Amino acid sequence: MTVAPNLQGFHHVAYRCKDAKETVEFYQKALGMTFQLAIAEDHVPSTGAYDPYMHIFMEAGNGNVLAFFELPEQPIMGRDKNTPEWVQHIAMRVESLDALLAAKVHLESLGLDVLGPTHHGIFKSIYFFDPNGHRLELAADIGTEDQMRQLKQVAPEMLDEWSKTKKAPRHAAWLHEKIERET
Repeated sequence: MTVAPNLQGFHHVAYRCKDAKETVEFYQKALGMTFQLAIAEDHVPSTGAYDPYMHIFMEAGNGNVLAFFELPEQPIMGRDKNTPEWVQHIAMRVESLDALLAAKVHLESLGLDVLGPTHHGIFKSIYFFDPNGHRLELAADIGTEDQMRQLKQVAPEMLDEWSKTKKAPRHAAWLHEKIERET
């Protein structure tokens, strides 16, 4: 019998960028992330294919790393036109609702359009875009341990129902009622 790996978290999550230097400067200025390191090669180590790249790594706190590839010899990057813009995003945690509101003020002072805060019941978040068109989210947890326990408990039933009906299950309707009461 094989054993699944004992994961220790994400080493890094990588996306494509249009310009590595602009991307580093944005994440430093907008989010205070530290530029950790860069790797540049002419050949892809895993495939051997010729495809020059700059691979940059940004420290996002607590050992989390957000990385980007600039690929100057590939076609101009785009996005999946069949997926709504709001679906694919990078969400990062902030320590409190006050920190979320302060981040919104900071981001707007940089000239960014910021949506929110949006109330999700167990967290509130703001949304904006980086210079590459990646949607970013900052989220502040507001849910209780009991609420999280309840959501975890009904998650398998919700997934089973969704798989059969493709309609939103009502197992956690209390979450939406909470949002309505608080807004």
